[in-house]
Amino acid sequence: MTAPLMPKATAVWLVENTTLTFRQIAKFCEIHELEIQAIADGDIAYNIVGLSPINNNQLTWDEIHRCEADSHADLVANVLENNVKERNAKAKKILSPTQRSEKPAAILWILQQFPNIIDSQIAKLLGTTKPTIAKIRSGEYRNMAELKPKNPMTLGLCDEVALEKAVAISENRLAPKPKKKKAIKKKKSIKKTSAKKVAAKKTTAKKAPAKKVAAKKTTAKKATAKKVAAKKTTAEK
Repeated sequence: MTAPLMPKATAVWLVENTTLTFRQIAKFCEIHELEIQAIADGDIAYNIVGLSPINNNQLTWDEIHRCEADSHADLVANVLENNVKERNAKAKKILSPTQRSEKPAAILWILQQFPNIIDSQIAKLLGTTKPTIAKIRSGEYRNMAELKPKNPMTLGLCDEVALEKAVAISENRLAPKPKKKKAIKKKKSIKKTSAKKVAAKKTTAKKAPAKKVAAKKTTAKKATAKKVAAKKTTAEK
C-alpha cells in the first residue's frame, strides 16, 4: 500500500483523535515510528494542521475502531486509497492554487533542460495544454520576461520517474526509424533480376556473331564444293 495523501497531516490527525498505537499509525502513513512518537510529543509537526482520513474517504471509523481494539492489527485503506496514483488519475490530481500558478515556470524549466521533449508529453506530465507549451517554447507567452524556470519536482507537480519516462518516450518518437527489412529484400531482388537481364543480353550478343560466322563458313564451303564439282564435270567431258 502506498502512503495516503499528505501523510504527516494524516498522522497528526490520527495521533490527536484516535488511540491507535504509534506502530499502526507509522505503518499506515509510511512514516518511521520514532517520528510518530515525536509528533505525539510535540517535537515536530506542531505547526501542521491535521487532515482527517475520514473526510478524505481514506479510512472509515469502523476500520479505526477495529484496530484500536487490536493493537496487532494493521489499518486497511479504502479501495480507492490503496493506490494514490489511481486516485490522482481519477480526480485529475488536486493541486493547490500556488502549484497551478507555477505550471508555466515548470514548463520553462523542462524546455530548458530537455529541449527535444515533445509537447504532448509535457502536457500529460504537468496537466497543462499544448497551446500554453507552444507559446512558452516560442517566447510568445504573456509575462515571458518575468517568467523564471522552476523545477517541477520541487514544486510537487511530478516526480523524477515520470519525468524520465516522458523524456525517454520523446527521444524514441523523434529518433529516425530504421528501414524495413522487406524493402531491403525487394531492392535486392530487383538488383538480381536486372543483373540476370544484363547477363542474358550479353550471352545473346555473344551468340549472334558466332552464328553469323558459322553461317558464312557453311556458305563458303558449299560454294567451294560446287566449283570443284563443276571443274570435274568439265574435265570428264
